Amino acid sequence: MSDRAWIATRKGLFELVRRAGKWDFAATAFLGEPVTMMLPDPRDGSLYAALNLGHFGVKLHRRDAGSEQWTEIAAPSYPIKPADSADPVDWTLRFIWSLACGGADEPGVLWAGTLPGGLFRSPDRGASWTLVQSLWEAPERSEWFGGGYDVPGLHSICVDPRDSRHILVGISCGGAWVTHDGGASWSPSAKGMRATYMPPERADDQRIQDPHRIARAAGAPDKLWCQHHNGIWRSTNAGADWQEITEVPLSNFGFAVAVHPNDGDTAWFVPAVADQTRIPVDAALAVTRTVDGGKSFSVLRTGLPQQHCYDLIYRHGLAVADDGRTLLMASTTGGVWLSENGGDTWQALSSNLPPAYAVCFG
Repeated sequence: MSDRAWIATRKGLFELVRRAGKWDFAATAFLGEPVTMMLPDPRDGSLYAALNLGHFGVKLHRRDAGSEQWTEIAAPSYPIKPADSADPVDWTLRFIWSLACGGADEPGVLWAGTLPGGLFRSPDRGASWTLVQSLWEAPERSEWFGGGYDVPGLHSICVDPRDSRHILVGISCGGAWVTHDGGASWSPSAKGMRATYMPPERADDQRIQDPHRIARAAGAPDKLWCQHHNGIWRSTNAGADWQEITEVPLSNFGFAVAVHPNDGDTAWFVPAVADQTRIPVDAALAVTRTVDGGKSFSVLRTGLPQQHCYDLIYRHGLAVADDGRTLLMASTTGGVWLSENGGDTWQALSSNLPPAYAVCFG
């Protein structure tokens, strides 16, 4: 059972701790600074935090197990773009959008997904990083484009717990990609997804899909869920193909998805009004949950604001703990809610935090 969680916000990293059965705020780090992502590493107990300091660039810090001190480590860096390159994308790190641990058999290996759509690997706990050239140089990258940003971004990294060399990543707007050889080669893995924002003849093109978030069930790794710009998709064969879930209450639009760690048929979503509006449906916050692979959904509202609520939950703003029952959710307007019964009821932990980018348990 997880007794600790973190919230990455525009003005710092906030720690939550459960003591005597009650959750409360504890330590704060990087107060006033934008923290775009964090990662607890269960292999050695360390914690990583990615910062976007604007003029001072992207920074990465690590806190080792048993320590209260943060140490700045190397941040990913793009190579200098060749003078004769036709690539319209600026080869400059904008920010770190995702962090993931390598497999249990790869101590020290970390993965980082970034804007502008690159994947980086570290073999040494972030002391050094290397751009995964095989994905960056894929001819299909010329088809990728930005969703909410003006450049593509890699936001989801799903490492197969059975095979560390099998990794699936999600890119907005570049679809899903998979490697079976640790990143030496890649192939599209978005078959079945549909992009209605494209001309009809290109709607099924795997290279231009906009998965908002992809999550894997660690205990059932062949089962993945995707909250896409155009709906919700599910795969039961490790992303080889995807099936759309059509009977979705409230809205099939949103950004976040969390998957039960051991039950690949159970997943949670946060529906919103699509495109320009991007607020909860009817200005009333709700979480939807399926326990049967998308055949049916429950709409969960107890403890969530039901009037004049304009909180949006970003891609990484919803997380489920290893117990499969404790959930944490934080919003763009500083709301934080926690559930200890699978989302049936929620308790508000804060209504005035800085805008939240990501949450996680550790």
